[in-house]
Amino acid sequence: MRALLLVLVAALMGLQGVSQAAEVAQQTDALNWLKKVAAAAHQLNYSGIYIYQYGDHIETSKITHIKDESGEHEKLEALDGSPREVIRNNAEVLCFKPDNSTSVVVEKIKVEKSFPALLPEQFDGIAENYRARFAEPDRTAGHACKVIVLGPRDQYRYQHKLWIDQATGLLLKAGMLNERNEVIGQFAFTQVEIGGQIDRASFKPKIAGKKVRVSSEPATATELRQSDLSWAVKRLPPGFVQVTVMRRIMPGKGVPVKHLVFSDGLATVSVFIEPVATVTKPMQSVLRQGATHVYTRTVADHQITVLGEVPAITVMQIANSVSKN
Repeated sequence: MRALLLVLVAALMGLQGVSQAAEVAQQTDALNWLKKVAAAAHQLNYSGIYIYQYGDHIETSKITHIKDESGEHEKLEALDGSPREVIRNNAEVLCFKPDNSTSVVVEKIKVEKSFPALLPEQFDGIAENYRARFAEPDRTAGHACKVIVLGPRDQYRYQHKLWIDQATGLLLKAGMLNERNEVIGQFAFTQVEIGGQIDRASFKPKIAGKKVRVSSEPATATELRQSDLSWAVKRLPPGFVQVTVMRRIMPGKGVPVKHLVFSDGLATVSVFIEPVATVTKPMQSVLRQGATHVYTRTVADHQITVLGEVPAITVMQIANSVSKN
């Protein structure tokens, strides 16, 4: 009997070892595909229409992207709501919007990660904080897709599900799911053309007016050194690291706001610090809009606001550990 038990234990341990090896191999293969996805968004020519959905809200946009000998060029058009076009030529990003019936305003802006270029260049954070695996193949926008699920290793981040064009590696759909496996935010192409020639004339702004006015607003953000901050987050959730710290001018604010950004390689969390005197109604509360949670509290006569597409526990832990040095 004892010998039989030893054989069974050895067999179970062997199966466990095989299972772990298979999981590691699948994670490696999935991460290699994610690297292909990250490159495809910047290297390919493509044009299409996509939706961004969170809660009951849906936004529709048209994107046109090319990569040629002069670099990377992109045009993004809002198809609903107020007219708006964002045109990017390498690092220069200009936003065009109507001022009135006779003029258009052009302003330089900084664009954060946008669909389909949602993935970072470095994948260390993703590998450490998420388990990558393949789900059943699927189709979206008429293209056969590989499907990769990024499962969180703890309660501080959401699950992500990615639909990837099998032929080119372009990300065609990206969903964010909560702990109940409910979709709480989603980007998805409804139609897309990948590859081929795209006329450069299509990158000219459609928003027109008799007069073009270049915005003379001062720069909205300046980088800060850590030594100039005088604030610290004492207890970050596992996997999150600080990526930037800046002084930012916010609409309607007379005093610049300190802005810290933290990331786990995929999710991003912002921390805003401002004097209570500049806040109309200081408060302490947790709010949710789609996948985004916002938590505010008051510390040393300052209001701390933390927001990000992460669970409530994440923004609360960060906000509750902010202190003045």
